Amino acid sequence: MKSLLREPLVHFLIAGAALFAFSDYYGGFDVSDREITLDEAQVARLADQWQQTWRRPPSPQELDGLIRDDIKEEVYFREALRLGLDADDPIIRRRLRTKMEFLATAQVENATPTDTELTRYYTEHKARYAADPVYSFDQRYYGEDEAAARAAVAALNTGKSPPVLLIPLPAAMDKTPASAIAREFGDGFAESLRPLPTGKWSGPVQSGYGWHAIRIRATSAPSTPSTHPLAEIVQQVTNDWRADTKAKREAAAYQALLDGYSIRIAKP
Repeated sequence: MKSLLREPLVHFLIAGAALFAFSDYYGGFDVSDREITLDEAQVARLADQWQQTWRRPPSPQELDGLIRDDIKEEVYFREALRLGLDADDPIIRRRLRTKMEFLATAQVENATPTDTELTRYYTEHKARYAADPVYSFDQRYYGEDEAAARAAVAALNTGKSPPVLLIPLPAAMDKTPASAIAREFGDGFAESLRPLPTGKWSGPVQSGYGWHAIRIRATSAPSTPSTHPLAEIVQQVTNDWRADTKAKREAAAYQALLDGYSIRIAKP
């Protein structure tokens, strides 16, 4: 039973049932129904929402205003449904999709892994927490023309100085971890530095801005798979565990729903 209750689909269905019950209690109605009733619980909910915002109870006049606004919203909501304004509306479709995705992952938003789960996750993803390589390098920017950048690399290695383009990035970085380089130039750029030789112009290497000639002056790579013990980065590992678990649960919930559909696609 405990393992069943940990299944993402079970959480999804339970949360979905709760949402539908809530919607039925507060907003479910027949489109032909012309009666709007706010009971004591609904009025209390309006007052509680006000108090959470303003840190005080609403005055009688303010509460009357909240009630009038809630009724106005309900009237417009019902009339919009009667007119079919919810059909084929991409904004409404996206909002409903967002709500369904929230239902699939809500249980893990504040979940805390056990020590065993966290240790297993860290062991399986240890390479992710390896110490960054550290680089000292120079860069020259040559725009979005890869061929021109490649020609510039060749020219630089013969002692020439082809004209460079201005860019709001440092022309050189010294003893900088790859993660810091990635923040400046992008992940792909930082990863591209790994195989480059030291002491000569190489590339071109692409960033989000375009193409660069790179000269690695010095590099220091970690000698072990990870130099960060779990105890030192427990919050980072926990956040990663939560993000990965959330993605897996959403995917599992979606697949369970998708399995109930027959999909036909007619391509032009």
